[in-house]
Amino acid sequence: MSIVEHVVLFKVKDDTDQAKVNMMLNGLNGLVSLDPVVHLTAGPVFRTRSPISNFTHMLHSRYKSKEDLNSYSAHPDHLRVVKENVLPICDDIMAVDWVADNDPLPLSLPCNSAIKVTFLKLKENVNDEAQGEILGVIKGIKDNVSGIQQITCGENFSPARARGFSIASVAVFNGVNEMEGIEENEEYVNLQKQKVRDYLDGVIVVDYVLPSSSSSNL
Repeated sequence: MSIVEHVVLFKVKDDTDQAKVNMMLNGLNGLVSLDPVVHLTAGPVFRTRSPISNFTHMLHSRYKSKEDLNSYSAHPDHLRVVKENVLPICDDIMAVDWVADNDPLPLSLPCNSAIKVTFLKLKENVNDEAQGEILGVIKGIKDNVSGIQQITCGENFSPARARGFSIASVAVFNGVNEMEGIEENEEYVNLQKQKVRDYLDGVIVVDYVLPSSSSSNL
C-alpha cells in the first residue's frame, strides 16, 4: 500500500463571522463520506511555529493512491465546498501532497491526536543526494524521539499550490502533552536541524489537534 498524505493550510480572513468558519469546517469534514477518502480531519490550527506562516486552519486527509486523491479533488461535492464555503472567506491557501514512506497505522487517526506538520523549501542548488539525506534525518526521528506514534515523509508531487516547498512530513502523537514532550529531546532535535539547515530556504511548522469527534471511512 502507498498511502498518500494530503495537507491543506488555510488563512481565514480576520473579519470572518465564526458561523461562516463553522460552515467551512463542517463542509470540509463532511467530505469524509466520499469513497476515496480513508481519513479526513479539518479544524483550527493549534499553533504555528514559523514566522513566515500565518495560517489559521488545516485539513489533513489520507488516500490509498494518487488516483484516489485525484478523484476526491475532482468530486462535485469537494468542488462545491471549496467554491461556496472556502474561497469566499480565505485570504490564503497552501497544499502539499506526498506518498508516505511507510504505511502509517492506524490510517484513521484517533480523536484528540496531535499532529506536527513540517514543510521544507530547499535551496536551488540542493541535489538528489542532499534530498535523500534530509529524508533520512526525518525518518530517523521516530526511533530517537519518544512519544511519536507515526511519522511519514516524502517529496511533494503537487507543486501548483505548494509555493516551492518540496519536502513534507507529518508526525502523530497521542495528544498535546506527548507532542509538547518533544522538547525533552531538544538536544537531539537541534542536532538534526543543524545537519540540514544549510540546504533549506524556508520552513513551515504547524501543530494541529484532532477534534473530539474526528472523521474516517474505516
